[in-house]
Amino acid sequence: MKGDAKPTIVIKRVKRAAAAHHGGAWKIAYADFVTAMMAFFLLMWLLGSTTQGELQGIADYFRTPLKVALAGGSGSGDSSSVVRGGGHDLSRTHGQVSRTDRPEFKRTINLQAAQADLKKELQRMRELRVRMQETIEKHPTLSQLAGQIRIDVTDEGLRIQLVDEKNRPMFDTGSPRLKDYARDALREVAHVLHEVDNRLSISGHTDAKPYAGGERGYSNWELSADRANAARRELLAAGLAEQKMVRVVGLADSQHLNRADPLDPANRRISIVVMTRKAEQDAIGTARSTP
Repeated sequence: MKGDAKPTIVIKRVKRAAAAHHGGAWKIAYADFVTAMMAFFLLMWLLGSTTQGELQGIADYFRTPLKVALAGGSGSGDSSSVVRGGGHDLSRTHGQVSRTDRPEFKRTINLQAAQADLKKELQRMRELRVRMQETIEKHPTLSQLAGQIRIDVTDEGLRIQLVDEKNRPMFDTGSPRLKDYARDALREVAHVLHEVDNRLSISGHTDAKPYAGGERGYSNWELSADRANAARRELLAAGLAEQKMVRVVGLADSQHLNRADPLDPANRRISIVVMTRKAEQDAIGTARSTP
């Protein structure tokens, strides 16, 4: 009977415990981090927008809180003394002024803005120079005068100069009367300048050869001024607005184009400057201050 007994089979089942759930723990840590960063940036903003007097008052409070609370209160940092109403800044001209309202800060900002505006304006002048040169190349009459029309960009703006050559002057000898080709050149210049809002300065120049009548009579000063006015009238006849003119002057032979040769025909010229805003303001300010 014992040999016929079936063996006992024992089955052991191991129960495995599931791992604890950690899916939400990182969210709490991240929320704490975001809150801390928000508080940090809020603190930085408050420090940047708080006046120097208020910052001093806060610092005094943490150094001697009882003294400030009894003597100065919340506004003790508004003056140079912890006693309310004391110190040199009684009108709170410094303690209550924001950092961005300080004169030196405003001057720096204004200077930077003016430099940026000037840079943009000079870039527009360079683009206008390219358009002017293209007009000269395409125009049948102006292309023949290409060597006598000089265009460059200066601190005052775009300068267009119509200069004389030995055998091809812009004016009759000793006269403000324009040659026909010079008149055509000025009218084409006027058509291009009509596209810009900037105002103009026109100056007449002569060489160093004395005028026949002598310096006490009708001299190079009168001749250069008359030629500048003749150029102005021609620009207006081509449709340019009178309001664009800021200054029309005769400079005689005081500013030679060729300094090495005062008698060079190139020194006889008309100079038209498309002025920058700053140059325009300087010219208007100088004119108003002249008695």
